[in-house]
Amino acid sequence: MSGKSLPDRLTAVDDAGRTIYYDQGRRTYHTWCDEDEYEPVSSAVLEAMASLRDVEPIDLETLSRRVDPDALNAMVAHWRTDRAEPVGASIRFAFADCRVTVWADGEIVIDPGSSGLASR
Repeated sequence: MSGKSLPDRLTAVDDAGRTIYYDQGRRTYHTWCDEDEYEPVSSAVLEAMASLRDVEPIDLETLSRRVDPDALNAMVAHWRTDRAEPVGASIRFAFADCRVTVWADGEIVIDPGSSGLASR
């Protein structure tokens, strides 16, 4: 999340490897892909969800059942490199009983809805 300041409403809830933030007002979790290192967004989604669920990534449903990981990675990479400023584009899909939104700037928003995933 290089160079970005966090909104005041976000509180860090997990920083074992990947920092994940909770937005109590929206009841959503937020993390970002590392722009300074190559990190596929699909890996970041898996890692964040596994951390929130307190399981290993292998124990989650297969991401490819919900979205093509290679296409997701390529789309976000294109959004980031094709423009001086990332566009406001996003893709949303269901995964592990949550709604996941990936934004053009690499932000990943996990909305647990009624999945029972409690804030930490």
